[in-house]
Amino acid sequence: MIFEISHIEKIIFTNKQNISWNDVEQYLKRYIGQTFVVQRYQDQINIAGDFPNEFSESRYTKSLRGALAKVKANSAQIIVAMIINAVNRRWIENKNAKHKYNASEGWYRYDTYFSIPVKGSGEKTERYNKYRATLVVRKTLKGLYLYDVLDIKKEASTPLESQETVR
Repeated sequence: MIFEISHIEKIIFTNKQNISWNDVEQYLKRYIGQTFVVQRYQDQINIAGDFPNEFSESRYTKSLRGALAKVKANSAQIIVAMIINAVNRRWIENKNAKHKYNASEGWYRYDTYFSIPVKGSGEKTERYNKYRATLVVRKTLKGLYLYDVLDIKKEASTPLESQETVR
């Protein structure tokens, strides 16, 4: 499978220990009401008002510590590229009564890949660490809505079939 890696160029949420998730939520609010198209499937993903809060306050987010919390916070900068470059779409039935209306048609999950710079002495980028994440998208009769970014995992190496493109 050929996929594109979205690159984070600048770390704007710097503290590993105490991420200001409120700042991350405020940053993401700029996307509310916008729609972005997944290049591979032509799916139109909408950003609803609940996304910034879910991204910042979900159980998954609250479980993150250290570097992974910093990685998720900074992935907010490239959320558009992560949607556009998403691959491996799969549908999952909604089994939670809590989401009876806001995910009435189930869920889509997509894989997405991105990288984050590792700074050396003098704040010069030495290399990029690569990550895989899952975009969780709720499906309703009205359309598709980004819900959260989960399962962020550092990639040990870049698979041979990957194609890196800066987005």
